[in-house]
Amino acid sequence: MFEQIFKNIDDALWKDPGCDSELDYIGQTSWVLFLRYLDALEQKKAKEAALTGKTYAFTLEEKYRWDTWAVPKGADGKADHNLGLTGKDLVDFVNEELFPYLSKFKEKADSPKTIEYKVGEIFSELKNKIQSGYILRTVLEYADKLPFHSSKDKHELSHLYESKIKNMGNAGRNGGQYYTPRPLIRAMIQVIDPQIGETVYDAAAGSGGFLCEAYEHMYKRMDQTTTNLKILQESTFYGKEKKNLAYVIGIMNMILHGIEAPNLVHINTLSQNIQDIQEKDRHHVILANPPFGGKERKEVQQNFNIKTGETASLFLQHFIKSLKAGGRAAVVIKNTFLSNADNASTALRKHLLESCNLHTILDMPAGTFTGAGVKTVVLFFQKGEPTQKIWYYQLDPGRKLGKTNPLNDADMKEFVAFQQSKKESEQSWTFAIKELDENTFDLSPKNPNTPEEAPLRSPQEILTEMAKLDKETNLILASLKELIVFN
Repeated sequence: MFEQIFKNIDDALWKDPGCDSELDYIGQTSWVLFLRYLDALEQKKAKEAALTGKTYAFTLEEKYRWDTWAVPKGADGKADHNLGLTGKDLVDFVNEELFPYLSKFKEKADSPKTIEYKVGEIFSELKNKIQSGYILRTVLEYADKLPFHSSKDKHELSHLYESKIKNMGNAGRNGGQYYTPRPLIRAMIQVIDPQIGETVYDAAAGSGGFLCEAYEHMYKRMDQTTTNLKILQESTFYGKEKKNLAYVIGIMNMILHGIEAPNLVHINTLSQNIQDIQEKDRHHVILANPPFGGKERKEVQQNFNIKTGETASLFLQHFIKSLKAGGRAAVVIKNTFLSNADNASTALRKHLLESCNLHTILDMPAGTFTGAGVKTVVLFFQKGEPTQKIWYYQLDPGRKLGKTNPLNDADMKEFVAFQQSKKESEQSWTFAIKELDENTFDLSPKNPNTPEEAPLRSPQEILTEMAKLDKETNLILASLKELIVFN
């Protein structure tokens, strides 16, 4: 049922002149879903308050609540089409009254951690792109059918929302920046294994994939107590995101996964001087896939000790600085980082090796990131002790990866199983840092365990082999001729 509702919403948006792509579909679906979720959450809290004889103070004034403007209900609790706005009246109300009203919550909220602040942040960043009030009315009525009551409902909705994010990533270059393959994320989290009481941070959060998957991982493994759940929901997951759409999608994704008021901040992480990062800003665990290939401006580069225009290298400096002593990180980065000969890359590799134990490098195959066209590696490191040796693993799924044949969890099983013991195989080996070239700090993988190919034969050896085969062929033909004559 849920899947069909999502499909119906997409079909409706496809007909609207204001929505041109998958990015528009998910952006518009997100603000509608958020208000539908907020209404369900507040109705639930109002009922709980009533059971204890208390009155619940709604976040939104009655005029702006879902049941008033989006899908008004009659006395029987069913949608009353005669009460709801539609056509131009509906679009005008949303654009000129609803969004301006909701955007002001950012200024009124007591803290960025509150749901009120998230309301203000989302609606000061997103714009309604649905131009037809009739199509908007259809979308609202479909969204009204989505339940948010049980954990089972939220779980199913979160999977459908993830599918939309994945489709957005597959739709083109602009969407791909928001989607990291979930099997890779899950494998990274299994290796890092965050625990209750630790904080998890992603400074390039995108659609919130790392934070959502870390929540799932920790929730399944923790003691199921009210205290632990409160810690998990309120003071475990932290993120930053620069792009408007990605920020809103990340908020909605985390909410659907069970984090009611996500600690996701809309900010350009690289605008912060790393010298200003204090102990209170540091985290136990960092999981991230920062954007790479960007060219940052000079003023941004001034915030970092190692000056470079490469976005991912600046993020890596931020991650190292943002880890607590003993903190653990898993970071996806372009594989050229391991061997780039420029001064900044060499200095950054040296800094990473001297300040952290870079214990594992996972070398991913081409095609891991659909449409990205780049090869990546994952750096696993722990802050505090210098690196002594690195365990490399070259992932080989035995097939060509791509949009129709993506990475799956089974592909990652051997890596996860081998990583803990640092087992050596044809795909994995250990490299001692004492063997490193201290002029280049080149960390590019050179697998010593690859089976040696047979050496190429000389021309004379090939001619000798051909003469031998000719002789054997002539003998066989002579034997056949004698057999035919005899018969």
